[in-house]
Amino acid sequence: MADATILVVEDNTMLREGLITMLESDGFRVLYASDGLEALEIMQNEIPDLVLSDIGMPRMDGYSLFDKIREHPRWVAVPFIFLTARDDREDIYLSKRLGAEDYLVKPVSRLELLSTVRARLARNQQLALAQLQQAYQSSLIVMSNAIELRDQYTRGHVERVMEYSITLAGHLGFRNGALNGLRLGSILHDIGKIHIRESILSKPGPLNDEEWVEMRQHPVIGAELIRNIPFLAPAIPIIRHHHERWDGSGYPDGLAGDGIPFLARVVAIADSLDAMIIARVYSRPYTPEEARAEIVRLSDQYYDPAIVSAFEIAWPEIRQCMQARSIPGLTAEIVLDPE
Repeated sequence: MADATILVVEDNTMLREGLITMLESDGFRVLYASDGLEALEIMQNEIPDLVLSDIGMPRMDGYSLFDKIREHPRWVAVPFIFLTARDDREDIYLSKRLGAEDYLVKPVSRLELLSTVRARLARNQQLALAQLQQAYQSSLIVMSNAIELRDQYTRGHVERVMEYSITLAGHLGFRNGALNGLRLGSILHDIGKIHIRESILSKPGPLNDEEWVEMRQHPVIGAELIRNIPFLAPAIPIIRHHHERWDGSGYPDGLAGDGIPFLARVVAIADSLDAMIIARVYSRPYTPEEARAEIVRLSDQYYDPAIVSAFEIAWPEIRQCMQARSIPGLTAEIVLDPE
């Protein structure tokens, strides 16, 4: 952060030099202008990490400069701090109403200046990271849905499993960072299907033994696909183990009980729920209540009993997710135990 570039816009030469000295002493790179028009010329060639601008200046004042910066698509996210000798409440109110990140009244101390600049840069980095993560998530959903579309019966499966998983995790006390890993894992849980033959994914009837051997490799393939991507590391245990069963009868590693990663146990329930309620050519789906009852019945066999208990509490919210998704065939008859 200390090597960030700050654009100082101040028409008073002595004050401008003082600001430059304080910022450079803390390791910042400083650009400077004497008014708004000169600042805009500089920004045509280089976009600073933050603008620190006086309000009262010749040719173009600070308010007009702020408006111009916020109108420009390439500059709209640059943090802007007003710096002025005026301490009138109307100036402060107008600056905040315009959306400036902060307002400093001259004379400003070195500590106040540097702490304010650092805080605004840190906040901007946090917002940029959050936006990047959201972009990653959106891209991953698109990619995962593209894979799922190879199977005409699983359209929208990724979003539904993610919603059910996040809702269930909320009742298990998960917050913030843990939810991010769960979100990634639920989005990518079936990514390994990209290497499963089309004839298997689109088969209109149950798979034979040989086909099941291949299908059951998709968790291993999926975990391997993202092994070298640090950002996706929290998703690996979920991808590999979401088909493990509480009694050890699942795949690919036959893990049992607490040996199964906890978030994988959460996604296992969400994934099974969606499989139960989606109609296929060769079988009718469960109704939502039948699917709920089946998951409860298989508690302590396929699923972690503690998570199933949370699932029962979360059921009204999960049911609302289903209704919001307008899932077809919700009133059809029950079928045999789904994979």
